[in-house]
Amino acid sequence: RAVAMSVSHSSRLNKLVREQYMRLPQDGRVQVTYVWIDGSGEGVRCKSRTLEKEPKSIEDVPEWNFDGSSTAQAEGSNSDMFLVPVRMFRDPFCLDPNKLVLCEVLKYNRKPAETNLRHTCKKVMDLVKDSHPWFGMEQEYTLLGINGHPYGWPDNGFPGPQGPYYCGVGADKVYGRDIVESHYKACLYAGVKICGTNAEVMPSQWEFQVGPCEGIEMGDHLWMARFILHRVCEDFGVVATLDPKPMTGNWNGAGCHTNYSTEEMRREGGLKHIEAAIEKLSKRHDYHICVYDPRGGRDNSRRLTGHHETSNIFEFSAGVANRGASIRIPRQVGQDGYGYFEDRRPAANCDPYAVTEAIMRTTVLNETGVETKDYAGH
Repeated sequence: RAVAMSVSHSSRLNKLVREQYMRLPQDGRVQVTYVWIDGSGEGVRCKSRTLEKEPKSIEDVPEWNFDGSSTAQAEGSNSDMFLVPVRMFRDPFCLDPNKLVLCEVLKYNRKPAETNLRHTCKKVMDLVKDSHPWFGMEQEYTLLGINGHPYGWPDNGFPGPQGPYYCGVGADKVYGRDIVESHYKACLYAGVKICGTNAEVMPSQWEFQVGPCEGIEMGDHLWMARFILHRVCEDFGVVATLDPKPMTGNWNGAGCHTNYSTEEMRREGGLKHIEAAIEKLSKRHDYHICVYDPRGGRDNSRRLTGHHETSNIFEFSAGVANRGASIRIPRQVGQDGYGYFEDRRPAANCDPYAVTEAIMRTTVLNETGVETKDYAGH
């Protein structure tokens, strides 16, 4: 009964009835679902429309609009906002030929909305494209019942202490694998560059990885993977939270570890370029902490305590194979002398556009201090 009570009512609707309708032909017309980031900088919204034929590229998908006053992005007296399609995926929920389309949000004056962090990220990625930056981001998240309690945890207590859950197997160690495997398959179908998944240290906490992606592609693919996750969880009647510390006490928080390399780091002798980049990052710790969660570091301060495999938010550190450091150089990279490094500071609810842009500004464009440069003239 406890488990049944923690899922949403709509998840209990008869899915076989839905299947009957999903099999109906569409006579060449296509359902396109527009997806965008709302005024919280964390939530995603979506709405759908019919196109008369299947779009073959993003250019075939028209701009659209929505009511920004209902998404904390505009006031009611001037509420229309533009949806500008930027990347198209296959739709794993309505199936081919239907599409999911990620959009940028522009205000009435065609300027980017406050939570449209893609706009400046794209400018920076265009500037640094010759360095061929590759990213891989490890998205941790926690499954909650509809009551806000971690899914599968006892109603009036806690599971046993951390230890057996990480990459665990068995009904007493793993909660919600059906959701995880459905999300993985849905991402593969959609064309999202998902590259792995595992159960995390806290029970009901999971991780999926997206990458390697070059430049702006990283943020696009991770945001769509997040949308698909929330949509899959909706079908199962549970909630995925990206809160960086969903449970206080002796439980691991949730991050979005960011693996990064440039072409010269990936070549023979690249370790010296990795070390030079880490040196630059060490001098700009406060700036990075400020952009690594949506609340200027306040969310991360609950997570980056120096305990539970994290560094201390006030100190910068780096080390080979050290999961308690700000920056980890994988042991294999230390041995090979080239490869990539991992920034372990971004929070689970970070905006990947903000994170990847900040890394490029510091390590390739050689910015220092807390101010960022405006490259509008480029």
